Amino acid sequence: MPDRDRKPTNICEMMQRLGLAPGGGVVPRWSLAYTTAFHGCETCTHKRACRDWLKRMPAQVSFAPGFCPNADIFFELQVEQPDSSRPNGCVA
Repeated sequence: MPDRDRKPTNICEMMQRLGLAPGGGVVPRWSLAYTTAFHGCETCTHKRACRDWLKRMPAQVSFAPGFCPNADIFFELQVEQPDSSRPNGCVA
């Protein structure tokens, strides 16, 4: 049965812009951070602002916007992730 309350998120595109590999979520020490970020994005009240920000920004950025509830998590993952190569896709 589909979850009707589940809202689309921008997490995949945001992670790509930040250079975060989506596969990092399978690494046990990062899986909680990825899960927390996904849920934070699902419940975020700034989805329109996020979409607008993603449209305006270049393909690669250093930091998530200040309104992003996951900005701290993304920064931590950027610092800790050994391979910051451009991800090919995102499985959320």
